[in-house]
Amino acid sequence: MDRYQTLIIGAGPGGYVAAIRAAQLGQTVACVDRWIGADGEPTLGGTCLNVGCIPSKALLDSSEQVHRAEHQFKAHGISVGSVDIDLATMVGRKNKIVKQFTGGIAGLFKKNKITHIKGSARLIGDGQVTITAHDGGETTVSADNIIIATGSSPVDIPVAKVDDNLIVDNSGALNFEAIPQRLGIIGAGVIGLELGSVWNRLGSEVTVLEALPDFLAVADHQIAKEAAKAMKSQGLDIRLGAKVTATEVAGDRVTVTYESNDDEQQLEFDKLIVAVGRRPNTEGLGVEEVGLTLSDRGFIEVDSEFRTSLPGVFAVGDVVAGPMLAHRASEDGVAVAEIIDGQSAHVDYGLMPWVIYTWPEIAWVGKTEQMLKEEGVEYRAGSFPFAASGRARSMEEVQGFVKVISDAQSDRILGVHMIGPYVSEMISEAVVAMEFAASAEDLARTIHAHPTLSEALHEAALAVDKRALHI
Repeated sequence: MDRYQTLIIGAGPGGYVAAIRAAQLGQTVACVDRWIGADGEPTLGGTCLNVGCIPSKALLDSSEQVHRAEHQFKAHGISVGSVDIDLATMVGRKNKIVKQFTGGIAGLFKKNKITHIKGSARLIGDGQVTITAHDGGETTVSADNIIIATGSSPVDIPVAKVDDNLIVDNSGALNFEAIPQRLGIIGAGVIGLELGSVWNRLGSEVTVLEALPDFLAVADHQIAKEAAKAMKSQGLDIRLGAKVTATEVAGDRVTVTYESNDDEQQLEFDKLIVAVGRRPNTEGLGVEEVGLTLSDRGFIEVDSEFRTSLPGVFAVGDVVAGPMLAHRASEDGVAVAEIIDGQSAHVDYGLMPWVIYTWPEIAWVGKTEQMLKEEGVEYRAGSFPFAASGRARSMEEVQGFVKVISDAQSDRILGVHMIGPYVSEMISEAVVAMEFAASAEDLARTIHAHPTLSEALHEAALAVDKRALHI
């Protein structure tokens, strides 16, 4: 029986990063993963690299190029005529990027002498794991420490069963062979909005059905309001308080029945995307047999050091309650590898950046205004519009703003919220500032290069004290 110091189950951003860090610390490491790629071969990277973060951003970028050519080039004095879309090439580019990155992880495993075990893992207790290979063969391995990093899967809903043809999940939505004329999406969360943006820009008539009454309730209310306005102006039909009650597939169409304001309505689509959330992957792990403790929602319960109810078994990422974000999983993985090595490690979820890659992009870190009001915390807020930014204006990207919130007494930054061009690249400055317990005054006195988009953050910090210079 092969034995390792650390065995990781799952090779997504939590698992493969944990494996690399553990190997860097001198541990003998193996990583078990069952993912089969589009080419039918085992591959690394999990949901994020194969059907999530990376491929969706590749298509988002391609669709943004189409939108600029059709709607923005003229303002720059560039005429391109009609724009032809070669969807096969666009999807092929996405697949090539995925293959490059998954192959890159394989290279990192080889470099760090990490054993890649291809198959499904099942805990059997006493530090042992049974591996079922893709051909059905079984082996058993043991480890001093086991890290569960099995990630999550799309939530299924009985009224809209995914058939991978007309009704698809996020994976299927990245591989359409033709641009749907009418596209329906159930769920106005991050995935639904990003996928809706892709196909809307490419020419689909997109309708998003959201059961909740509020749009982007997790975001700051002002940001959500601006985002709703932006989505509407782009042509997305977002219907809130719309609870889907049935779907019917007939021929090459799917009919969706939903309730809104006690009225029953129907819509017909060429394709329907189900994007109502994700659930932790624990099925097949043998959690009940070995006595692993799960929460009511199916997440593996862990303590502050990611330890489960079983000695020597840890869990990280989406399989643990908390933000389902790739960068969160990676930080969890690094922390556990270092804890196993005897170091002190901690991940502050309160300083976890969030990004939605629509256009304009949306990003935030820390508390929203509505959170602080509910908590009774006195605060001050300042904002600055991109319409007053020289760099944004020169780019013809003036929609959105940056908002900084600080404690009314100490001036310590409590939250930063952004909607605008490339704010995914700007939010890290706010995270660093908050990590070092910066005040709005600290940020206001930090010199920012001109002209840059980040000047909007500088001005928003100045606005907290009502002394913004350019509005």
